Amino acid sequence: MNLQTIKASAMKFVNDEDGLTIVEYAVAGGLITLAVVAAFQALGGAVTARINELIDAIN
Repeated sequence: MNLQTIKASAMKFVNDEDGLTIVEYAVAGGLITLAVVAAFQALGGAVTARINELIDAIN
């Protein structure tokens, strides 16, 4: 590979906008995952509290 080929490959990589789309999807996926985890943790706490209320009512 000569210097011109390397330079052309580097410029093609820099000007390629498809990579940005992949990064955007990765960030969006991470945020959605974080929201789902937070929702399940909140729901888990509510379920635990309700089960404890039922146990107390039975006793």
